[in-house]
Amino acid sequence: MAMNDSVNILNSAYLAVEYIDSFLPDNPLQQPFKNAWNYMLDNYTKFQIATWGSLLVHEVSYFLLCLPGFIFQFIPYMQKYKIQQDKPETWEKQWKCFKTLLFNHFFIQLPLICGTYYFTEYFNIPYEWEAMPRWYVLVAQCFGCAVIEDAWHYFLHRLLHHKRIYKYIHKVHHEFVSPFGMQAEYAHPLETLILGAGFFIGIVVFCNHVVLLWAWVICRLMETIDVHSGYDVPLNPLHLVPFYAGARFHDFHHMNFIGNYASTFTWWDRIFGTDSQFIAYKEKEKKQQLTMKK
Repeated sequence: MAMNDSVNILNSAYLAVEYIDSFLPDNPLQQPFKNAWNYMLDNYTKFQIATWGSLLVHEVSYFLLCLPGFIFQFIPYMQKYKIQQDKPETWEKQWKCFKTLLFNHFFIQLPLICGTYYFTEYFNIPYEWEAMPRWYVLVAQCFGCAVIEDAWHYFLHRLLHHKRIYKYIHKVHHEFVSPFGMQAEYAHPLETLILGAGFFIGIVVFCNHVVLLWAWVICRLMETIDVHSGYDVPLNPLHLVPFYAGARFHDFHHMNFIGNYASTFTWWDRIFGTDSQFIAYKEKEKKQQLTMKK
């Protein structure tokens, strides 16, 4: 009975969104995107699209999303939004981070990306434009992937903080007490594999078109670079996502090496009480601000 109710609710929600979508104006970018997609299919093999296309999407998205945070350090006005203002970025740290990133991207992640084609073939995942899901289905699938990845990340990340193994793996990621966007994927190779596995679980569950692979890559990078940015910028559209953790939430984790273990949402930390120190910190901060105003 409960399962039937859930299915009926989802079907109703889907029909409601589909109905609203029918009133929206045509997307002017749809036809150019369709032409580009079909050109890609006509001129490249599925292996090239799945492998080199995925690598290109990851690299371009990663460094483009890092760019705003990188530029912020040169804009005095933006420094009031920096969370740890006493710990500015340095060229030495950023160069060290960049070198490690290149190693992880091309020697750890690229071999995994090479398996994308075989994954799509094994599960018979289509590439054709006609089979591409509608935008609202894609958004829902990415949200589902985020929920699954967040649960995996919370429990495995918390395990990596165990005193018996912390210094061997996760300590690398915590070399930077004040994080910056490019540091999002700065990690020990084993951590890249362990925590990165959560990324693929949602793909296995939801993937019905190769475009979801790329959409989820972009969404995940957008989130992890934002929470590592070191800046709590107002009017951040990601704050509209329900239960979104954000930069201040994760920055506290880097400052204190404890609590706030989830990657995207706040509910696991709330359920297990691992956000208690963060809540106390926010209350203290709020009291200090009220005192200053008086």
